[in-house]
Amino acid sequence: MVNKVLSEQGAGGITTTAIRIRESGIERRARFRSLAEPLSLLVALAVLIGVFSLLNERFLTASNVQNILTQSAIPLIVAVGATLVILLGSIDLSVEGVMGATGMTWILLSANSRGGVDLGPWAWVIALGVALLLGVASGLIFTALKVPSFIVTLGMWYVGLGIATMLYGTDLLPRLEDEGLKGWTSRISLGLPNSFWVALLVIGLGILVLRSTRIGRVTLAIGNSETIVRSAGLPAFRVKVAVFAIAAVLSGLGGILATVQLDIGSPTVGSGVLFIVIPAVVIGGTHLSGGKGGILRTVLGVFLLTILNNGLILSGVESSYQSAVTGAILVAAIVFAAWSQRDRLRVAK
Repeated sequence: MVNKVLSEQGAGGITTTAIRIRESGIERRARFRSLAEPLSLLVALAVLIGVFSLLNERFLTASNVQNILTQSAIPLIVAVGATLVILLGSIDLSVEGVMGATGMTWILLSANSRGGVDLGPWAWVIALGVALLLGVASGLIFTALKVPSFIVTLGMWYVGLGIATMLYGTDLLPRLEDEGLKGWTSRISLGLPNSFWVALLVIGLGILVLRSTRIGRVTLAIGNSETIVRSAGLPAFRVKVAVFAIAAVLSGLGGILATVQLDIGSPTVGSGVLFIVIPAVVIGGTHLSGGKGGILRTVLGVFLLTILNNGLILSGVESSYQSAVTGAILVAAIVFAAWSQRDRLRVAK
């Protein structure tokens, strides 16, 4: 083979055959990495399940498995939108504010202890419309004014929180009074919690959008090189705004489901969700610089963190130690995931 390659070399140096050999080697390494990342997550999940099963016999009971699925449902829904945004090479920090504004809007327009108008299904439409407006605003400011996404969405977090706080007011807690909705998220249908069925539907739609629509293809292309996307005449502006809008609507849906789960309205209904969602996306293998990753990988990341938190609680670990252990794992995982992209992310030292 070496003699053949050498014999085909001309004055210009490396031949077509040599280039093909090199490219095939690169492709093999890329395929290996694409398989190794999800396999390593599955191994980590198996290890966690094995360890916590030995530490507490209740861990693998049917009731606790249902608890894990219920706990993971809202982060899974929100993480689908967060994955799309990160695939752009951007980030969305507005999650908790959008959840609060949407959840408060929804409960005040549904049957609640404060009275008011019960709009039934229209409460869902109007509440998700609030989330959509917040997402479109984030997308337009980021895209048209070229303000960094983390600054825009951080500001939008507080805008959403402010809306939720004003809606909350100084009256009594608005409690959900629709008996059909109370406890609906954790009820079991066909062996799974209702909220998890919603999460599965969102995951399926997210995968369909990413793999089979123009929005998905352009999203991946923007993450790899927005310059090339624009030079090819693809609608980068519209797609970026659309992705932020989709992410906000999914955060809003998560806010409504969290409100149903709590049976009360609260501006802080999304508290802590952001710090599961963003690490889960990165741990799942979606690059912070964009262009590479996927929703199924994010699903594994969410389950990893949910199982970790659940197992630590069942094992009797104190809350302060839980935070320390979880934080250490997140830092290590994010450093590991981002290190290979250090130059592209322009991290100096």
